[in-house]
Amino acid sequence: MGDESPVESVLIEGDEWTPVHKEVESSDYEALAMFLDAGVDPNEMCFGHTLLTHAIDVEGDGHLQSGYPLNTAATAILLAYGADPELPAADGETPMQIAKHYRHEPAQRLLQRFLDIKT
Repeated sequence: MGDESPVESVLIEGDEWTPVHKEVESSDYEALAMFLDAGVDPNEMCFGHTLLTHAIDVEGDGHLQSGYPLNTAATAILLAYGADPELPAADGETPMQIAKHYRHEPAQRLLQRFLDIKT
C-alpha cells in the first residue's frame, strides 16, 4: 500500500469514488451526514468533482433519467456542513452552473441563498 492515504489507496486500487462521494452517488443522506459529522471536508474533491458539484449533478441527472421530481437533500446537507457554494469542479464549472445546466431550480434557489449570505 505504500505511503498513500486510505483515500488514495482506494482510488489507486479500485478507481472508485471516495467513501463520502459514494454516499452522494447513492443518495444515502444519513450516511453522508454521518461522514460530515465525523469531520470529512465538505469541499472534498474526487474525480474532479467537489461533493457539492457531485451532489447537484446526481440530483439533476437522476431527475432527467427517472422523471422523479428534483430534490435538494444532498445539496442542502452539504451547504449546512459548510460546503463552499462557489468552489468549482476541476473543469471550472461552479455548482450554480451545474444547477442551471440541469434546470435544477430548487438547487439554484438554495445556492443563491447561501451566496447571498456570503456577501
